[in-house]
Amino acid sequence: MQSNLTGFNMRPCSTVMHLLLRCMRRCCRHSHRHSRSRMARRLRQPVNYIRLIFKSLYFNSLTNSEVLLDCILEPVFWMVEVVTRWFGMVFVFLVVALTSSVVFIGYFCLLPLVLQTYSPGWMIWHICYGHWNLVMIVFHYYKATKTPPGYPPKTKNNDVPFVSFCKKCVIPKPARSHHCGICKTCILKMDHHCPWLNNCVGHYNHRYFFSFCLCLTLGCMYCSISGHSLFIDAYNAIDQFRHLEAEKQGVPVTGIGLLIGIVPSEGMAGKVSQPPYTYKDRMFHKSVMYMWVLTSTVAVTLGALTLWHAVLITCGETSIERHINNKEAKRLAKRGKVYRNPFNYGKLNNWKVFFGVEKRSHWLTRVLLPSGHSPYGDGLTWDIYPLKKDMMQV
Repeated sequence: MQSNLTGFNMRPCSTVMHLLLRCMRRCCRHSHRHSRSRMARRLRQPVNYIRLIFKSLYFNSLTNSEVLLDCILEPVFWMVEVVTRWFGMVFVFLVVALTSSVVFIGYFCLLPLVLQTYSPGWMIWHICYGHWNLVMIVFHYYKATKTPPGYPPKTKNNDVPFVSFCKKCVIPKPARSHHCGICKTCILKMDHHCPWLNNCVGHYNHRYFFSFCLCLTLGCMYCSISGHSLFIDAYNAIDQFRHLEAEKQGVPVTGIGLLIGIVPSEGMAGKVSQPPYTYKDRMFHKSVMYMWVLTSTVAVTLGALTLWHAVLITCGETSIERHINNKEAKRLAKRGKVYRNPFNYGKLNNWKVFFGVEKRSHWLTRVLLPSGHSPYGDGLTWDIYPLKKDMMQV
């Protein structure tokens, strides 16, 4: 009887404990859910704010992800502009110094060798071509650095058509004009800002820039090809001299007492001594190696840049316009349309317009010889050839 009462008393206690545990679990779950929802509510506000900031960058249909990327990279662009602006004269000095060093080696090391060893025909060729190339390089580099690229008018002129408005200069922009962050102004027919010129490449100095790149590439190729055998000979001479020096330092010697390390062995004493490798010979060989390595490197790198600009000129574009035209072509291709470059007058005419060729004699006087003539047009309007055909019988 007592055991039955005890079992009966234990059952209600276990039931009460079970109910208490269930209530505690429910309370814990409820509090956990409540804290989680409260945390989500707290995070929702900053997330929505960040989302609103990003959406504000897309305030109209003209803004896209590229504008956002430009905003993010703006500090990088600013740093590049500052460095390029401050080190512009350093780049110009490097161009002048490196070119002068090659010219110095050509005159004082290679020219005497040409006069002594080459036949009269080859001698005339090297002297004439080398001096023509040098004059073309110096002339076009000077004109490219000193000629202003061209700027749009600072005041509004109703006679000058414009296609957009510069937000930085606060002036109307004619066709093909773009703002240069380094020069802090808009440039007519801007191609790019060249740090090696410390100047923008635009409407009035684009021809000088391309002619300089072309002539310098030809000059470096000329030095690299004609000096290849001299480079091999200089390298072998320096390598042979190093081996001789190593053998002299490791000569086995004989003798006793104070003569150890001084008296050479009999086998070495019987050898015929090599002619002395003078300081002048060493500098000659090192100068030839320096010239060949420098001109070969510049010929490859600058040759690629010159080829790229030649392709752009053939298409009637600048570096900036190639990027813009590709985007416009893709945009119209999605609509089933084809984009036509309005400044493309045909491959041959593009070159004629670029060099200012109006008759056959201009290929000699304006292309193959130094010429300071102005380009076609004023850089504000571009109705040079309203018809797409060969207007100049050249």
